[in-house]
Amino acid sequence: MSMNTTTSQVVHGGEGNIQNDSSATMCKPDTEIRSKLSWKTRISFSVGHVLNDLTASMWFTYLLVFFHLVLRFDNSLSGIVLLIGQIADGIATPFVGLQVGEAYSNPAGQRRNQGSKCYSGLLANFGPRKTWHFFGTMCILASFPFIFMPCVGCATSSQWAQVIYFSGFIVIFQFGWAAVQVSHLSLIPVLAHDERSRTELTALRYAFTVASNITIYAMTWVTLGVTGASQQVVGPEDTTDFRDVVLIAVGIGALFSIFFHCGVDEVKHNQVYYSSMNQPNSPSAMKAFDWLKEKQFYQVAVLYMATRLFVNLSQVYLPLWLQDTLQLGATSVATTPLALFVSGFLTSLAMGPLTQVVGRKVVYLMGALIGMGACVYVWFGNGEFFQTYGVYGVAALYGAGGSTMLITSLAVTADLIGPHVESGAFVYGAMSFTDKLSNGITVFLIQYLHPCPSCCPECKPYYVMILALVCGGAALLALMSLATMIPLDIGVLPKGYQRIASDTEDDVTPETNRNISVMA
Repeated sequence: MSMNTTTSQVVHGGEGNIQNDSSATMCKPDTEIRSKLSWKTRISFSVGHVLNDLTASMWFTYLLVFFHLVLRFDNSLSGIVLLIGQIADGIATPFVGLQVGEAYSNPAGQRRNQGSKCYSGLLANFGPRKTWHFFGTMCILASFPFIFMPCVGCATSSQWAQVIYFSGFIVIFQFGWAAVQVSHLSLIPVLAHDERSRTELTALRYAFTVASNITIYAMTWVTLGVTGASQQVVGPEDTTDFRDVVLIAVGIGALFSIFFHCGVDEVKHNQVYYSSMNQPNSPSAMKAFDWLKEKQFYQVAVLYMATRLFVNLSQVYLPLWLQDTLQLGATSVATTPLALFVSGFLTSLAMGPLTQVVGRKVVYLMGALIGMGACVYVWFGNGEFFQTYGVYGVAALYGAGGSTMLITSLAVTADLIGPHVESGAFVYGAMSFTDKLSNGITVFLIQYLHPCPSCCPECKPYYVMILALVCGGAALLALMSLATMIPLDIGVLPKGYQRIASDTEDDVTPETNRNISVMA
């Protein structure tokens, strides 16, 4: 909207209807309007990533299990399959981020108004973020089921030939997954305009992430139990079980994606947000590559990358540790990760109030220490009691530590972006790029360095070292990055790029604070 316009936008109610008031001289920057967000929008937003969460749970927890134990790929090829996906995802995320940002910024870096010619078709009705979300959803639905099925028409071909077959579906899936992730994350600064509401949306989003993972593990537990494999190691006979779980998962995810698109009005929230940003004291717009000049950008990137390494590696190698090292039954690959995510879900409920009391940095420190405690327990744990009950304690510690670190790192990223939502998708894409690339390379190296193609008694300690030393090292790297940020106020940038006002600053009234709820 032009600075010279004589039309203001007046919003009534929680999200409200936007009406023109020609008597005003500019858009009304009402703090109370910007702080209020209906529960319909909050829940609709929170379920918008469920399809990604369900498929990511299968991808990280069961991809190596499926390819190595069910399809009988050797360790190196199984790692290559995952690496291909991570590279494709890593390339796609900054690309999507740049495309979403381009919808809001012209070459001069100025925000475009809603009447711009760049809005047409789906962009005009959905907004660029929801358009990319829709496109990504279609890619996932069309490709992901084929990843967890035997090679159609080539099941007896060489393993390398099958890798080429699966790679096509994996690249399509990962591009779609990246489109959904970046577009969904970049909506947080648009919908939430202060620290409390950003933490709330992030916690709600993570709560559905945990619920999605619990759903996957519960379905896996049921299917493996029904087929009588509860006391057996996973093998080729479980092919149909994985296929059934995947088909049910994508069906559930598609349904929640419809809820998201029906319940979140990106265009309306863009109008409210950008009207307030067109004030004389509004911060300067940041182009995507302006972020590359900011030190905080790299500090937060290392924090996010290390957090994702800890969370994803623990999720990937916990089932293999249970199967190859501890030789537990097939249902253990469902029940133990289930305990991990139940613990993570319960922890996420306390994130909002705890952050209010001690702050983000202390909360992250607590989560990292809990995660490192899980690594120590894996290293020293042994005996019948440990195999029967201790593994659930390990899972609970990984879940509590990982969820605390992940929720806090996402909230820190949102703080870094602040009001600069025109390039927020690029920031999330860049963060995700470091995450995907580091995870893919790490998993490939772990699989490549595996001491033997098929597991034997001599290689049983291998996954203990991975869960204890590699995951512990990731948590330590995260703490080192956190230490560099202790004296910083995240989101306060030089060159006139101002941080959005937090809920503790003077311009937020007591009335506004009463209207901001925190997940409890």
